[in-house]
Formats: sequence, structure tokens, C-alpha cells
Amino acid sequence: MEKTSCFMPAHILLPEASVPLGQWGCIACDQFTSDRDYWASAEAAAAGGPSTLRMILPEVYLGDKDQQARVDEIHRTMEEYSRSVLTRAVDGFVYVERTLQSGRIRQGLVGRVDLEAYNYHLGSLSLIRPSEHTVEERIPPRMAVRRGACLETPHVMMLADDPDQLLIEPIGRQKDRLRPLYEGELMLGGGPVAGWAVEDPALIRQIEEAMAVLSSQETFLAKYPAAPNDRPLALAVGDGNHSLATAKAYWEEIKKTLTPQQRENHPARWCLAEVCNVRSDAVEIEPIHRVLFNTSYETVLLNLVTWSDENMAGVRFGENFEQKLRLTGPQDECALSFENPTAPLGVGTVDEFVEYFLENHPEARVDYVHDEAAVRSFCAKEGAVGLLLPPMKKGDIFRGVVLGGVLPRKTFSMGHAEEKRYYMECRRITE
Repeated sequence: MEKTSCFMPAHILLPEASVPLGQWGCIACDQFTSDRDYWASAEAAAAGGPSTLRMILPEVYLGDKDQQARVDEIHRTMEEYSRSVLTRAVDGFVYVERTLQSGRIRQGLVGRVDLEAYNYHLGSLSLIRPSEHTVEERIPPRMAVRRGACLETPHVMMLADDPDQLLIEPIGRQKDRLRPLYEGELMLGGGPVAGWAVEDPALIRQIEEAMAVLSSQETFLAKYPAAPNDRPLALAVGDGNHSLATAKAYWEEIKKTLTPQQRENHPARWCLAEVCNVRSDAVEIEPIHRVLFNTSYETVLLNLVTWSDENMAGVRFGENFEQKLRLTGPQDECALSFENPTAPLGVGTVDEFVEYFLENHPEARVDYVHDEAAVRSFCAKEGAVGLLLPPMKKGDIFRGVVLGGVLPRKTFSMGHAEEKRYYMECRRITE
């Protein structure tokens, strides 16, 4: 296939039609990282049959001792699936509709992104950029899976800033012309999802032309006249930052072994991703909350007051100022706000406090939890304290990346945990 942009058609693999979606499609590996019961339920839902669950390493298990055995089994499963399970293929894109809890339908296009057009390091000016700071310590466990894998099945979701609806929505209006691929309910409350093959050369050309407009310097400067540079931003990573960073790190590792000609077409140069329009009403941006474990509500509150006094953050009870949060524990809860915040976004100010707290309380640990209900469930028990962040304006995502670089890590989530992109489509990454 001719390479025309940073987002291109791909040879996409899917399981035979008889495999139920509720068994095959699995939630992202970085969800429910403190909830082993969820992953035990996922095992039950997979029911011993073909499932993308067998192709990933859920991060809830990262502290276990049998990591290499798990990785070896993942690689064996990929080889088996590539021979006997992934019997259907699409040469083009997959148009996806995902029904959310709100009833809205989130539209997306699955294709391959060029890792040569992406850089996850701080200050990146690449055509594809991360939306949050990449924690490089999170890459090695994922690299262990990707290194030696013959397949990928990413949960990466990209955002396009497409107010004129050039890229995705026109494909959705023609879905009745497309070949249906799958339709059904995803496991454990994931909700309805459906996919169609986009293989018509005219439609593929239409997508490529739309990407050319969205990638142009003229379009970029018209949207962001105050940008500190004129380097266009075509796509921002909305979810799966570290999975895409792992794919990039793996590509940088193996391309050193390739000739210039081989680098042009090696399958590991690309990564499957779903692109959504950030301007869509169905793209829901949820804050990611912080939960501190092995501590008490009183300890966190006292340290928060001490830290704010030392750093002139000026934490106050009530929601009197723009940067707000709620502190919640087993018996208590209060609203707080920062009078003189230490970072541009509230999540950044909270993270500075969390870093201070962990330095002074090495017995504690932090987790990043997407749903407020899940935070409250954890914090109903002694030893867990939640820092609940307010809703985020999704219009700030691209503006924040363009004007200020990456956002603080784990700033936002695209919807509730069960509304994340599930592993579905696959692609070979070896020759």
C-alpha cells in the first residue's frame, strides 16, 4: 500500500465470525489495576475460548513472580491465533460505532499510524504527539510482550481536531454500503459495538485527503494562531499513550538492524489505532482520580495543609477557587480548592502534593482510577483515601498540547473505564 500520511489503511485481522464478541474483546491492560476480581471475571467471560485476554498482560499482575511464563504464553497464543483463529481480513480501515452509557454513539476509524511521525519525548513537535507525560518506567513490561510477538492488538485511541467533520463522519453516513464485520456486546458491561470494513478505494482516498487537510500547516495555524511554533499537530494520543510509546520504542530498537530499504516497509514501523474526532459530542473526557493506599484520611489532610503552606498553594475548605478537589475516606469527605496553585491545571497541583506525600510516607502508594464510583468503593475501606478531581474541558486537550506541551500524566480518560477501547482488531508486526 502506498504511504500517503501518518494515518493509513492496513491489513487488519479479525477472528472467525463464530467467536462471540463478549468472549473476544477485552478491556485495556491498564484498567482495574487494583482489582483482581475484575480480571478473574474477565477470565470467566473468556470461557477458555479465543480471546484478546490471552494476548495481553494485565497490569494488575505486574508484581507477580511468573511474568516470563505469562509473556511466553502470550507469544504462543499469538502464533496459534495467527494460524487458526484470525481467519478474516480487511485491507483498508475499520469504521467503528461504540454505544456509550450515555446512549451516544462514538464513531472511530481503525487504521495504522506511522511511528516515524510520532515522538513521545517531552517537547515533541512531531505530527503525532502524546497528550500526557510518558513515564518511561512503564514501557519495559509492555516491551517484554511486544518483543517477540508476531501480532499486535492495541487499545490506542487517537484524537483528531476536526470541527468540519471531514474524516470520520462522512464514512459513517455511508455505512450501509460497507461490509459488516462484527456487532454485539462487549464483556463485563462494555456495551454494544459494531464494525464495518472500509475497503472501497474511493473511500480510502477520501480518508487520506481528509488527513492531508488536518495535517497541513495552513489548517494548524488557522486553529492555533498563538502556537509557539508552526509545526502541525495532526493527531494527539487520547488513550493508550504508553502502549503507543512501547510500539515506538520497539520500532526504534529493531530498525537499527534493518537496511534503509527494509525500514520503509517493515510492519513494526506502524501501530494499529482508532481515531476519533475530539469535537464529537460522543467523545467524553473524564478526569482520572488519585487514590492513596496504606494511609488514613487524617494523615492525608494534615499533610495536604502542611504542603500547601510550605509551597504557598493555599489550600482552602470549600470550592472558592478554580482548582478544586474532593478528599474522601471511609467516614469523611470534604471539598477543597487551591488559592495559589503551583501548576496550570488542578491535576498538576494535586500530583505535586502526591509526590511530596509519597516521599514522606514510603509505606503509601498511589493508583490512578478513572471512575468516581470505583474511587468511593476503594475508599469505603480503611487505608484508602481518594483525591477526586473535577470534570475537564475537552477543548483544553489540543490547546494544552499545542501551547504548553504534554499534560500531566493520567490527566484524563476517554469516558468511563468500560467505555475505553477494547482489544478487537489485530495486525501482524513481523515479516
